[in-house]
Amino acid sequence: MSKYERTAKFTSSQRRLRYATRKIAWVLAAAAVFATLVLADRLGLFGRADATAYIGQSFRVVRVIDGDTIDIAGPDGHEAVTRVRLWGVDTPETVKPDTPPQHFGHEAGAFTTSTVLGKQVTLQLEPHRTRDKYGRLLAYVIGPNGEMLNRMLVEQGYAYADPRYEHRWAEQFRQLQQQARKARRGLWKDVRNRDLPYYYRNLLTLPARDADEQHVDATADRRLGLVRRP
Repeated sequence: MSKYERTAKFTSSQRRLRYATRKIAWVLAAAAVFATLVLADRLGLFGRADATAYIGQSFRVVRVIDGDTIDIAGPDGHEAVTRVRLWGVDTPETVKPDTPPQHFGHEAGAFTTSTVLGKQVTLQLEPHRTRDKYGRLLAYVIGPNGEMLNRMLVEQGYAYADPRYEHRWAEQFRQLQQQARKARRGLWKDVRNRDLPYYYRNLLTLPARDADEQHVDATADRRLGLVRRP
């Protein structure tokens, strides 16, 4: 049976239905491609829109979520504010669902609040990646005094230098963390191995504490049924 003969067997209603179905399928496919491109741009795979909108621009910080996450005054798509995740640093969690506040998390949040909340900051981005997987803007935040908040958090012991992603300040942040750790600044004064983020656990030599502190820690661990690791 020829293609013409097979087509002739369809009624006019059936042909219209087949045509409408194909048209809908093409429209949905085009919409899916467009949505994918928009999402890719928001995740920083293109980064052009973010570069234009944010690099070198000044914004007021309207909310501090925790030590490494803030909201700035400026629309982001349908949102009235833009959520910013600080590049290259990781402060202990305080607001993560199903996760209790971590060691020195509240102190980190208080430092960020006192440093930038209600103040004008300037943003710098990495061209190769401007968004994280949650759609948050990844940025270096420069405070009104010209100091970079990301750097200050690591230098003063409020944050870990995050080694999971490459960025322009990675080596400097690593060195600042090493200095803070040796000086026992901030969280490094009494952090324990189990307090560390997973990517540092059992990999760092922590500052030695006196015998009384170590005895208290060991006693607490036995009560909790925890096995201590070096």
